[in-house]
Amino acid sequence: MTQEYDLIVVGGGPAGSTAATVVAKRGHRVLLLERETFPRYQIGESLLPATVHGLCRILGVADEVQQAGFTLKRGGTLRWGRDPEPWQFSFAMTPRVPEPTATAFQVERSRFDEILLRGAQRAGVEVREGSPVRRLVADDERVRGVEYTDADGNSRTAYAPYVIDASGNTSRIHGGVGGGRVYSDFFRNLAVFGYFAGGARLPEPNSGNIFCAAFDAGWLWYIPLRDDLTSVGAVISPEHTPAVQRDARAAWRDMIAACPEVSRLVAGVPEATEPPYDQVRVRRDWSYWKKSFWTPGMALVGDAACFVDPVLSSGVHLATYGALLAARSVNSALDGSVPEERGFAEFEARYRREYRVFYDFLISFYDMERNEDSYFWSAKKITEVELGEAAAFAELAGGLVSGDTAVVRADWHTSAAQLDSAVSQLAVSDDRINPLLSAPVVGETFRTGNDLQEQALYGGPLDDPGPAGPDGLAVTPDGLSWVKA
Repeated sequence: MTQEYDLIVVGGGPAGSTAATVVAKRGHRVLLLERETFPRYQIGESLLPATVHGLCRILGVADEVQQAGFTLKRGGTLRWGRDPEPWQFSFAMTPRVPEPTATAFQVERSRFDEILLRGAQRAGVEVREGSPVRRLVADDERVRGVEYTDADGNSRTAYAPYVIDASGNTSRIHGGVGGGRVYSDFFRNLAVFGYFAGGARLPEPNSGNIFCAAFDAGWLWYIPLRDDLTSVGAVISPEHTPAVQRDARAAWRDMIAACPEVSRLVAGVPEATEPPYDQVRVRRDWSYWKKSFWTPGMALVGDAACFVDPVLSSGVHLATYGALLAARSVNSALDGSVPEERGFAEFEARYRREYRVFYDFLISFYDMERNEDSYFWSAKKITEVELGEAAAFAELAGGLVSGDTAVVRADWHTSAAQLDSAVSQLAVSDDRINPLLSAPVVGETFRTGNDLQEQALYGGPLDDPGPAGPDGLAVTPDGLSWVKA
């Protein structure tokens, strides 16, 4: 049995729901195929303001997300760097974003993701859960559709001029876009994580902050999801794999015990017994990116395209932002306003840039930690970055940084020093301005998120300089398509 659509989206997580909704909002026929049945468990529970107040508003689900009762997140608190005491930052300490939208949420992904998926259905997307995609339908010219198994076990084929793969890091079809995955040597870690039935909270007004603490073996996250539920995870080096394989729960508890700042917060608190939070899970937490993000007829978004270390809570932002870019390209190609190749070149350039600035920031951020006696942290120094890693980064960045690996490494050193200096000023600053903004790497990292919020609030960035050149593309006021300059 066959069907024809304007777009087929593979994967129903935030990236897939975003791409499907944006294209459906333009009246196009969209099919979304999801192998599981929602609600389903997922990690990546800490959001950034750009997702809550920018992306969700564009998708039309902002009110539902606001009313869902998720834990309010005003910023982050960290035990990281030279200062032995935790320090914190607030999303509100910036002149770019108005106070009501300078917040985010800690979310149970099963609930958050379902809000986005049901929003896609309301927008007109045909959602089919329990429908895994088996393979692509393609010829020498382009990708033309997919073969999948529906919820009743029937084999089906669906055709469309565009397919977006948002099926995550275990994608079976990302190879349809040429080029392999490039894995980072610097961010090649292991994550082991679980849940407690409660836990202490930071003093108000920061009780909902994510808390990240560096310790000898790596770093821990502590995310308050509800009064009776806290997500705690350790990001550690692969040398701990044998211990994790022997007993993941024991390894997880050992990591927590090794970090006094976190172990105090869960002292005497039982582990969660409520499914699906009663399990201790393990993920290979390796950062990577695809050499290509699109080919005629197909684009990659979310973890099918790239993944970066989670310390900055950037996962959902990068996934949904990439999906928004891809959907704009689909809309513009379908209505004929922008040629396919030009629109998808814009998608790839902007997506690679956004990944690059977070990657750049994170290398600088890791270099701040001064735990010289730790195997984990001694290996996470800019001076230890291999030339191959710097060369791969230069390739990732394209024309945005020099291909000279020596220049790339010098830029990392400069960014790390600026960030370290800015953090040292936090303790003596007032609440009117965030010293972190004095570090260019910080402003660059959050610029796109601020622009996305302003797109949703005002129809475009307030200080948008316009297209970079005569061939540059701008964004329509509703944020759904490209438009020629």
